[in-house]
Amino acid sequence: NPPSSTLDRIKEEFQFLQTQYHSLKLECEKLATEKTEIQRHYVMYYEMSYGLNIEMHKQTEIAKRLNVICAQLIPFLSQEHQQQVVQAMERAKQVTMGELNASIGVRGLPPLPPTVCTSIFSSFLFNIFLLSSLCYFLFWIKFGYMFESVRSNTFITRRQMFSNANSQWFDSCCQIDSILKAPTQTSLVESILNKMFFPAPRAYSFHVSADGQMQPVPFPPDALLGPGIPRHARQIHTLSHGEVVCAVTISTSTRHVYTGGKGCVKVWDISQPGSKSPMAQLDCLNRDNYIRSCKLLPDGRTLIVGGEASTLSIWDLATPTPRIKAELTSSAPACYALAISPDNKVCFSCCSDGNIVVWDLHNQTLVRQFQGHTDGASCIDISNDGTKLWTGGLDNTVRCWDLREGRQLQQHDFTSQIFSLGYCPTGEWLAVGMESSNVEVLHVSKPDKYQLHLHESCVLSLKFAYCGKWFVSTGKDNLLNAWRTPYGSSIFQSKESSSVLSCDISPDDQFIVTGSGDKKATVYEVIY
Repeated sequence: NPPSSTLDRIKEEFQFLQTQYHSLKLECEKLATEKTEIQRHYVMYYEMSYGLNIEMHKQTEIAKRLNVICAQLIPFLSQEHQQQVVQAMERAKQVTMGELNASIGVRGLPPLPPTVCTSIFSSFLFNIFLLSSLCYFLFWIKFGYMFESVRSNTFITRRQMFSNANSQWFDSCCQIDSILKAPTQTSLVESILNKMFFPAPRAYSFHVSADGQMQPVPFPPDALLGPGIPRHARQIHTLSHGEVVCAVTISTSTRHVYTGGKGCVKVWDISQPGSKSPMAQLDCLNRDNYIRSCKLLPDGRTLIVGGEASTLSIWDLATPTPRIKAELTSSAPACYALAISPDNKVCFSCCSDGNIVVWDLHNQTLVRQFQGHTDGASCIDISNDGTKLWTGGLDNTVRCWDLREGRQLQQHDFTSQIFSLGYCPTGEWLAVGMESSNVEVLHVSKPDKYQLHLHESCVLSLKFAYCGKWFVSTGKDNLLNAWRTPYGSSIFQSKESSSVLSCDISPDDQFIVTGSGDKKATVYEVIY
């Protein structure tokens, strides 16, 4: 019967399709289960990665603090023993990883010679009146604390520093070893230190050759020592501006600080201690537009202000009440940065359209424009002799301009936007702050450069000390970093509570001012 056979065939095909459906359904459920498991593993690995990242930053900070302790203690040794330490550090550079691991695995430390022991104790007991410093030093000697070496730009131990053939150690001449001798304690400390520090050595300063080869920089012995090199910076004033502070400058006399926020610049007297309130407010641009740069002429009588407007304001500060004495208008909708020529006759403004506008301050007229940047010109600096201008842009380039001939001399191309730069007052070096978080220090006439990696986010401002021996950079990572010129040994670091958008250094290199995203400026005293 044809209809009956057709129905049977349809029934068989339906059962076959139903079987396939159930099979596919089971397959889908299995895949969904696997997807859930993969997602669970992803979350777990993400949490592990986040935790490891935090731990890495924590251990890096510990290493930096230990480095500061060692840098402060070593100078108190006699000259002879300072030289021995430097020589030992040179020898430590020759230690291979295998020898290093083998050395760390050895229990106990060789004893110091009696003369070294006596010198250390007399030097520290009679020349340092802080018991805490002595304790740090003794534990450093006994347990081989690790620190980020000024000489080698990597982590080494106190044990390798003094492991030389001439060393006779503490045990034969003093009671320190008997006081501190506790095998279980020593092994525990060594174990903790090895786990905390040794698995993750890293350099942060690299020399980049002309062919692009990167090598960690071996810092010289005087990287953090010598005249003109600060030890740290101490916060002395907080200036509550009330808006995000995008621009700061400090007067030549170091008495007044100017902070630029939304629609105004506030003037502060920092010559006296105590809480601060602004002594004047200069309303400029539009009320809702941010000040992006302000420059004070050396005589302290004229302030030039630029920002999110086509107009620059020139303020006369010599009158009892500061007033605008001129306005300079360009075709660009915003000014990102300003620079003043060494003779104070010319002002340069970096415009959002990429042009660099040159203004005659005496006649208050536009003299010329440098054209070349294909996106906004974000930062600027001028050589001390007033012949060359350096500009950085959002087009990933740094350009050098000849001010006598009015033409571009050099162009450096990068893979990241340029947010800040500074030209070393003593010549030869240009430091560049990147959106990528790197700081690069370029030689102006050679292809060699240094690349520095301590910032964790974009570098928003940068300024050289007037002596040229060091410079500071600030970033979105809330950090103020001080670097040695040119190789970038980290001198000191300060963590603020928000992004640090701007900075300035006083002409005598005694004060640093920063402006931040938490609506305040901070004044630091530089300690030498």
